[in-house]
Amino acid sequence: MAVPKKRQSPTRRNKRRANHDRMSAPSIVACPNCSEPKLPHRVCPSCGHYKGEEIIEVEEE
Repeated sequence: MAVPKKRQSPTRRNKRRANHDRMSAPSIVACPNCSEPKLPHRVCPSCGHYKGEEIIEVEEE
């Protein structure tokens, strides 16, 4: 198992850990079929359409 030879400074450690906070929120687009909000490049959870085609059948409640 690899073991570091030298101790990392707190500054270097904190720089490495700071990158986890940089992730941005996912963008949300309107479905062209039903205008519900959905994630891009994914099947719409409300109507089941993707790129103008019905991919999954969604039960109407």
